[in-house]
Amino acid sequence: MRIGARIHVHMAGVCGKSAASLSVLKRSFSLRASPRSVLAGGRRSAQEGRLVSLPPHPFRAHRHPAYVCFSCQDSMSDTLRTCYAYLNQTSRSFAAVIQALDGELRHAVCIFYLVLRALDTVEDDMTIPLEQKVPLLHHFHTFLYQPDWCFTESKEKDRRVLEDFPTISVEFRNLGPEYRDVISDICHRMGVGMADFLETKVGSMKEWDWYCHYVAGLVGIGLSRLFSASQLEDPEVGRDTELANSMGLFLQKTNIIRDYLEDQREGRAFWPQEAWSQFTSRLEDFAHPQNLSSALSCLNLLVTDALRHVPDVIAYLSRLRNQSVFNFCAIPQVMAIATLSACYNNPQVFQGVVKIRKGQAVTLMMQATNMSAVQSIITQHSQEILQKVSMTDPSREKTLCILTVIREKSLSPAALSSRAHHLSPVYVSAAMLLAALSWQYLSATSGQPPGGADMQGH
Repeated sequence: MRIGARIHVHMAGVCGKSAASLSVLKRSFSLRASPRSVLAGGRRSAQEGRLVSLPPHPFRAHRHPAYVCFSCQDSMSDTLRTCYAYLNQTSRSFAAVIQALDGELRHAVCIFYLVLRALDTVEDDMTIPLEQKVPLLHHFHTFLYQPDWCFTESKEKDRRVLEDFPTISVEFRNLGPEYRDVISDICHRMGVGMADFLETKVGSMKEWDWYCHYVAGLVGIGLSRLFSASQLEDPEVGRDTELANSMGLFLQKTNIIRDYLEDQREGRAFWPQEAWSQFTSRLEDFAHPQNLSSALSCLNLLVTDALRHVPDVIAYLSRLRNQSVFNFCAIPQVMAIATLSACYNNPQVFQGVVKIRKGQAVTLMMQATNMSAVQSIITQHSQEILQKVSMTDPSREKTLCILTVIREKSLSPAALSSRAHHLSPVYVSAAMLLAALSWQYLSATSGQPPGGADMQGH
């Protein structure tokens, strides 16, 4: 139920207006994490596809270099350069693949990511009182059109994107209207959804779907609309919100499943009560060794639920035509299926961190460049899960059923024939370069705790 409430808030720490009288709706439902510039458009040639390293941004030392398109480097404004620096500072998994996108879509997705990262930073900051946070979330999309708005009281590690929000918002306003409209709309809908869940834990499985829709499904929908707006993909990609939503839900559910222990230690809970209450009276009890059997049963139930999105993932990827968009979308998805395979029936989920080996991650990134390879990867990891299904697992029948569906979809010739998957030497080289950069990144960041919304993802 939604109850109207009028709140008068003194917005301390907000640059611009110091006070605001805001009408907000108190809802019963939080994001975790993760445009057209006039600079460059169209497809990149071999020369345009080169990546170069920029010097470290003055605001924070980099653990790894920032990579941007060589041909666009000289034409970038100072604010756009700073945005790419922020992208590399705040994104673990997506920075490299975003910067490998073609033409103007690259800048649109970069700004889209930073806007949502700023919104996510507000939602994640537990030091902001609810009476201040709710109006911020509801009205965040309007700050995109306020040149001087910023927020200086966040204690989160990514607070710089809020403190220097004018740099991000000016580049947002430099985008074409077809991109601005998408970013503003998704930001608005996501902010409302975040506010919905602030005071309510995820209860039912249906609410889990809604939560994941607000924090990740909307990202998939927004990205799909950007792909179509760029004309690199067909309009149908942006119109089919069901498939786009599933792409986001699959990634987010994988993150939530894998991050059980980290979330528990930080006082967060994202596993749906409808699932865990079948096996324990308190979610935190899964971390106790004596409850391992029950914990694994709940884990396997949630993995099974996440797997039901895989057929939609295959259908979505099979529609894509542009190679850079395909790589951008496929790499996180194959990382997710590999992560779910590693998590399934694995006690380590409740005892430490489940990670994909660095070598395996690089191999997946290099391979996930065509539909045939992606289907093979999905088949391989689905088979690995199948081999681990216990005869006594409560979700056994559902797990076997969805694995059968995935196998049929993975072997379907329709998905293969629906997109051309001939790779030019340029894209093969780009994939190998991306893998090399990824290896450098993974080596530099090994031992760091995983971020909230990356794929990890965000």
